[in-house]
Amino acid sequence: MLNRLWLLFAQAVTILIAVWFVLITLKPEWLAGANVTTIVDSVTLKERDDVSSPNPGSYHEAVKKSMPAVVNIFTSKSTKQPLARKDKNKKSDPFNQFFFGDTPDAEPISSLGSGVIVSPEGVILTNHHVVSDADEIEIALYDGRKYKAKIIGSDPETDIAVLKIDAKQLPNPITLGNVNSVHIGDVVLAIGNPFGVGETVTSGIVSAMGRDHVGINTFENFIQTDAAINPGNSGGALIDTRGNLIGINTAIYSNNGGSMGIGFAIPINLAKQVMESILKTGGVTRGWIGIEPQNLSSELIDSMKLPKNTHGILITGVLDGSPADSAGLKPGDVLISLNNESINDVRDLLNRVAGIEPGTEVNCKIIRKEKEMGLSVKIGKRPKLKILN
Repeated sequence: MLNRLWLLFAQAVTILIAVWFVLITLKPEWLAGANVTTIVDSVTLKERDDVSSPNPGSYHEAVKKSMPAVVNIFTSKSTKQPLARKDKNKKSDPFNQFFFGDTPDAEPISSLGSGVIVSPEGVILTNHHVVSDADEIEIALYDGRKYKAKIIGSDPETDIAVLKIDAKQLPNPITLGNVNSVHIGDVVLAIGNPFGVGETVTSGIVSAMGRDHVGINTFENFIQTDAAINPGNSGGALIDTRGNLIGINTAIYSNNGGSMGIGFAIPINLAKQVMESILKTGGVTRGWIGIEPQNLSSELIDSMKLPKNTHGILITGVLDGSPADSAGLKPGDVLISLNNESINDVRDLLNRVAGIEPGTEVNCKIIRKEKEMGLSVKIGKRPKLKILN
């Protein structure tokens, strides 16, 4: 008899435990009075606790710091030319198709770009090509406010322009970084307004530093990146993972008008130098000597019977009345040093002469008819670049 009662008790307890487990799992609200924490509740509570913390590896703080200082730029240019018939055989330029809209000449031409607020007074840094020849420039801030902007000055040879808006309660200006702290392989973020869709952030790495011979600007020293840069990003910010501005996005290498993983940004050190000169004098003054230079090739070195390790440039032409002409430089001379510093190539010479104050006397060393000789050249002022339409 006792064994039978014990068996019934054990079966009842087992059934009650099973029912209790099913209720906890499927209907915990029926046991609201009990102090029970389910596995699902534990996971939910843990997720709620982590919401306020950035995800591991996130660049949210860098974007949060810098994005409000990035603005959208809308420009328009009206033309008075009669409506021209389009040439059906003329291929449409992919860049114009995506960036400028490829509109007929008789209609207002609209374009878009980006810019960066760099001072509390409303000074904005952008590209020259974004605002060149624009009749109207409108700036749209991060919070949606819009203002008319005026051009303080621009420099087509570096593709830098400086704008200004009169506005109150502007976002904090972006913090300027230092290119010397940027290295190949560093993570960078590009912020701008690609295709007019609104402010967008893309990420990549620094692919190369000091990139020149690209054929975009007269003076080139680009940061190359694979962060996606598209039409509309021009003039926008390239930032590091601390949110500091390290470059102004300016161009892409593309066969179809879209990003192909090769983008170029003007380093902030150069952009700042140009901006300060524009703010101070309204333009940029550069040195100039008035020669047509050519890089030395191994064939030229052999044909001119120069030493195999010769570094410098060949002077193929001298402009009449130029500083080089006054100093006695002649076509056929090989310029090998400037102020006792050797010259590597044409780009090196161009950048170094441009950085010398006009009126400064410099010592040049040349090779003429296989003999070295020294000359003194008084640096002149570089003529303004003429833009052909």
